[in-house]
Amino acid sequence: MRRVNQLATLSRAFSGAASHQRLVQGAAMISTYAASNSQCFASRIAESFRISNPSVARGVTGTMFFSVAASSLAQEAQAKEAPPVEKLMPKDVVLYQYEACPFCNKVKAFLDYYNIPYKVVEVNPINKKEIKWSDYKKVPILKIDGEQMVDSSDIVDKLFQRIHPDNSVTDSDEERQWRGWVDNHLVHVLSPNIYRSVSEALESFDYITTHGNFSFMERLVAKYAGATAMYFVSKKLKKRHNITDERAALYGAAETWVDALKGRQYLGQCFFFHQW
Repeated sequence: MRRVNQLATLSRAFSGAASHQRLVQGAAMISTYAASNSQCFASRIAESFRISNPSVARGVTGTMFFSVAASSLAQEAQAKEAPPVEKLMPKDVVLYQYEACPFCNKVKAFLDYYNIPYKVVEVNPINKKEIKWSDYKKVPILKIDGEQMVDSSDIVDKLFQRIHPDNSVTDSDEERQWRGWVDNHLVHVLSPNIYRSVSEALESFDYITTHGNFSFMERLVAKYAGATAMYFVSKKLKKRHNITDERAALYGAAETWVDALKGRQYLGQCFFFHQW
């Protein structure tokens, strides 16, 4: 219970962390927290980022935790230091995403780890005009020199193979277990937290629509239509996965991850830590 309360404090501390840079930095701090379990970590975050209090940031914190957890697992079988990215040498990398999408954040985490420059295109969640060119109508979509890649886990595996053509990605039993847990369990507790109430759903989409190149009317439609749709989606997910308390489910998932460390620094190689 003590550790769950610490995680709750950590979640509240991230209120107002709106910029992508702060989200990435925050994810690094979350991974460091998982390793050290420091009692003074929440105060460190508050002092570092001068964070205020919007409740929607608690859900964003869960998204960041998802990114750290899922992406670090992809590195378990690889070297302890980031290998040089010169082997890839991409000329044009474009990520089509939703800002609050945990799967998109997983891909961004991988790109950031390998210092691969990329352009972000925020997709309108209503008309999806930015990806009309593709037969695949979900995000993330990654284009590298004109080649389309889809599905976050598949993207990570293909990118790793492209960067390391002499190595094959062979998941250990533990890695397969936790990658499945992240994609099939942890992700399902995020939407009920981000879109927990009508007001929080609207606040989330107000944040999301500020990151795209939307017209005033597109932003207005996306905010209210998107918030309404995701509010009801979150309730269906909550019922389908037998979630009675959204916050407890989120903290419980984080607790499960921390407990599985069993004294180790990370489950897999965390690629944020060396850059922090």
